[in-house]
This record gives sequence, C-alpha cells and structure tokens, in this order.
Amino acid sequence: MTIILTPYWSNGVQKLKIAEQPPGPPKHGLIPPVLDHNIHVLRCLDQLRSKDKNLEKYIYLSHLKNEDPHMFYKLCLEHMSEITPIIYTPTVGDACLHFSRIYRRPEGLYVSIKDKGKIRNVIANWPRIDDARIAVVTDGSRILGLGDLGVNGMGISIGKLSLYVAGAGIRPNSTIPICLDLGTNTQRYLDDPFYMGIRQKRVGDAEMEAFMDEFMAEMSRAFPKLMIQFEDFSTDNAFKYLERFRRKYPVFNDDIQGTGAVVLSGFLNAARLSSAASGLPLTSHRILFFGAGSAGVGVASQLMSFFTLNGLTEEQARRQIYLVDSQGLVYDARGRLAEHKKFFSRDDYQGPPMTDLLDIIDYVRPTALLGLSTITGAFTSEVLDAMAAINPRPIVFPLSNPVKLAECSFADAVAHTGGNVLFASGSPFPEQQYQGKTLYPGQGNNMYIFPGLGLASILARASEVTDSMVEASSLGLAQALTEEEHSLGLLYPRIERIREISAFIAKEVIRAAQKAGVDHSPDLRTKSDQELIAFIDRKMWKP
Repeated sequence: MTIILTPYWSNGVQKLKIAEQPPGPPKHGLIPPVLDHNIHVLRCLDQLRSKDKNLEKYIYLSHLKNEDPHMFYKLCLEHMSEITPIIYTPTVGDACLHFSRIYRRPEGLYVSIKDKGKIRNVIANWPRIDDARIAVVTDGSRILGLGDLGVNGMGISIGKLSLYVAGAGIRPNSTIPICLDLGTNTQRYLDDPFYMGIRQKRVGDAEMEAFMDEFMAEMSRAFPKLMIQFEDFSTDNAFKYLERFRRKYPVFNDDIQGTGAVVLSGFLNAARLSSAASGLPLTSHRILFFGAGSAGVGVASQLMSFFTLNGLTEEQARRQIYLVDSQGLVYDARGRLAEHKKFFSRDDYQGPPMTDLLDIIDYVRPTALLGLSTITGAFTSEVLDAMAAINPRPIVFPLSNPVKLAECSFADAVAHTGGNVLFASGSPFPEQQYQGKTLYPGQGNNMYIFPGLGLASILARASEVTDSMVEASSLGLAQALTEEEHSLGLLYPRIERIREISAFIAKEVIRAAQKAGVDHSPDLRTKSDQELIAFIDRKMWKP
C-alpha cells in the first residue's frame, strides 16, 4: 500500500496529512466465488434496461453512483447516448419534479436563507473541502422549462456534475452539488408534506442580494481553488448575479453562456451549409429568436460572434438578430422593456405590435429560427412551411427542454421542409428516414461545452471565466467534427467522443485564458498544443 502525504495549511502553518486511500477489494468470502468484473458490467447494464420507466432508471443509476461510482461512470462512458438522457435532459426534469418523493440519501450541500449570517459554518460541514474544485449552484427558481421547483432543483446540480465527471474526467470527490433554498412560490410544494425545503415564499431582491454576497464570499474563502457554475436561476437573477460576480470569482452561467456557446457552435456549421445552398454570404443570415428570456438573450449575445468573426462590426451584428417574446416582436416603440431585452430591441420598426409568428417571419424573412420559449409546438406546420419557402436549407433550432416543451419535433421539421432542414434541439430526437436517406438531428447539448470549459478553468487556475474563453469553447466544438461526421451532415460531433472533444475544447479554453491573462498555471504556457492535450488527458479521471 502506497502512503501519499498531501500538504495543507492550519493556522498559518503548513502540515502534512495522509491522503484518502481507495477502499481495497472485499476480503475472501465477502463476495461470491466467481465475480467477473466484465460480466458485472453487463449485469448492471441488464438491471438498468430491465426498468420500464425512465424515472426508475434514474433512481437505479443514482443508487449505483452512490454504491459503486467507478461502475456508474464506466457505464456512462461506454453507453453515453443511452445513459445521458437519463441522468440529464430529458429525464432529469422528471427527477427534479419528484425529487422530494424519490429522495434516498444525502447528496450535495444545502444552504438556506435561514443560514444567513452563518453560511461559513454550513460550508465548513462539507466533508471534502480540500478536494473541491467545481460546484454547480442553483436556487431552483427556473429549472429547465418547469418553473420554480425550490429545493427540488438539487437534481439539476447533481446531474450536471455527473456530466462533468463523465464528460471531462473531473474527479467525483472534487465536485459539490449545491442548492440555495430561498423559498418557493410554487404552492403545491409548500402544501406537500414530502417537500424538503423551507416552507415560505421566495425572499425579496434585497434579502437575496445580501445572502448571495455572503455565500460567494464564504465559498471563495473556504474553496480558493473552486470554480462555480450558476444554473437555472430566474431570468433577471441569472443576468444579475453573473454580472455581479464574474469579475470577482471564477464563475459562469450555463444557461446564458453555456447555451449560447453550444448554439453558436452548431450555428457555425449550419450557416455554412445553408449559405452553400442559397449562394448568399454568411453575413446575410438573419436570426429570429422565439423566446427572449435569459437563455434566448444569452444565445443571441453569443451569436453576435458569428457575425463579428465574419467581418461585421458589433452594431452590424446586432442588427441581424430579432427577438420575439410573449408580446410579439421586440422593438423600441412598443413601450417599456425588461432590461435584458433592450440591447436587441429594434429601432427600425415603428408599426403596430406584431404578435403573430407568421407575420413576423414574413417581415423579417429569417434564414434561422431559434426557439427558447418552452412553448410546445410553437413552430407549427405553417411556420415550418414558411421557413422552407424562404430558404432552400432553413435553420430550425427548437432548443427548449425537456422534449415535451420543444417548439417542434425533428419529424415535423423534416416533413415540412422536404428533408432540407438544418436542425438542432435542446433534447434528443430520433433520426428520421426520408426518401431513402437517414437524416440525423443535432442536439445543442450544453454537455458538449461545460465539461471542457470547467476542466480548462480548473487546470489553468483561471481567476475569471472571460467571454473569450466561452467563445473559444464554442469554436473548439465547431472544429471537433471528424470527416465522417461532416459527410453525414452532422452539426455536432457524436456524443460518444465526449472525452476527446472535451480535451480539445479544454486546450482551446486554456489558450484563451492565457491570452486574456487570467491563468495562474504558468507551466502550461510553455507547453506545445500537443503537449497540452497530453497533459489534459493525463489529468482526466478514468473509472
């Protein structure tokens, strides 16, 4: 047995402690005489597939992760396309809705408004403080498209961190799922005896601000090497707290920046195919967003990079983007607007409110229609027909999660565009057969982006996550397709290659961090790209 000593600081003095040892194999007689590991992998997979409901599969995998994390992550890596939709979208949505009812054991850190003033003491109870490198933090106020789930939102933090481990090899014991319990405005949870959160309405803005300031300061003090991902805060708070903390701590918001980066990547590839079919330059694309919340505006902000990378100014890029919210086209003369919508509000339309999506499409004549509205079936057959009439290869991205909230299905998009649609969704859809060809839907899955971005931030010891680092993750993903994937018309690489993709993205993000001067790992600056990729691969935890 090798004894490993690790240094730590105590009262200003550096000391050594014995590193935690992995458990040894069970002693003779404590397991069956013939327990073949390779057969046991198949046994676990068979047990998983015996469940006839996805929520039951989720519960089984949660138990497996707790009892045998190596087996759990081995299954994830070897059967990525089968297991990802269970531990992430769409099944994680159901798991969050029922979180208080399917709860089995402690997993993660809960900090409630009742802890205000003593958050340091709560954080100190985390059992692996020295190991912590990444946390996903939610307040449960806007989980996917499902609304205010309160403390049930913990399921999303747990799911995201499982993907950090599977997708980028971040060590399981260095992750912290965190749920901030600031109350819930969903009455059915307040009335539910199984609900595990505090039974009060959400606190006001001023009280939340003071709580968040204390929480972030204490997290930084307790975990100086930690990166924090904000997840599923309400729209206004998502923008507010990203802006409030992004230059003080290494934080990013996956709904705003991660979604924007993964959509930009798919759009880069889709736009090239669309322009090749139409003969129009890349700078002529017009993008119509149906949905103007944090995700919609976050994606719109990121897609400005598509135009600036192709030579337009920021102002010219802004004018290629149109927003539609619950009241129709967003434009200045319409009246008062939420702060986050103002940047993309149109000043070149003065007419009456335009609320019908077909009328808006006729006015804008978009090459791309992106849905982030959580309105099921919003892209009707008439809408898809209209997009096909304008464009030889229309770009249609119904990005709302889970599947039941998507603006249209892949089957409908294929049928109403004559198989010419360039399609990516937020949740997975099955491939389609059309006129003897197999057509593959893209999935704008944030899992392509955030694992590599997080790993890079940890390895580079980035003091902040800059816009250039987020853009680098997007460009890295767009460049990650193989020749075979290009030949099949895919917009995103196959998810089964996630470790390889994450390593390449991490390399690109580390270089961006170095260029921005926010990295604190000087030894990585002298490595060649090949050496850096090899270093990243060595750092990935492997089950």
